[in-house]
Amino acid sequence: MKIIVYRLTILAVLWMVSLAAYADDVVVIVHPSNALTEISVSDVKKIYLGKKKFFPGGEKVIPGDQPKGTQSRKFFYGGIIGKSEAKLKSYWSRLIFTGKGTPPKIIGFDRVVKEWVAGQPKAMGYIMRSEADDTVKILDLK
Repeated sequence: MKIIVYRLTILAVLWMVSLAAYADDVVVIVHPSNALTEISVSDVKKIYLGKKKFFPGGEKVIPGDQPKGTQSRKFFYGGIIGKSEAKLKSYWSRLIFTGKGTPPKIIGFDRVVKEWVAGQPKAMGYIMRSEADDTVKILDLK
């Protein structure tokens, strides 16, 4: 039994390390008019886990999400937020059941998220770096 648990632990660690390596391929984006140029990973986590409702400067933030199973979502939640799909589902199930939170609204895939953020001054989203252009601002993560 100990060998199975040990192997599962190693696999989980390797999976998280591999996602962290790909986290650089995913970028956090905001509307170009947003004054921010950088944001802490801690603030991004709090925003996407429903613990924070405002940008660091005090403006309201509306986080946009992507559908389960997308590459961007896997890289974002695994590499930046630090939660697998299963842990994320469990986390939100508890908060929803107790009435203490609502997950970010699913907007769509990269292109749709980019267009949504470009049209919403209070929006925050994440997309693959290759999909970003000058219609959105990429925030540096610190």
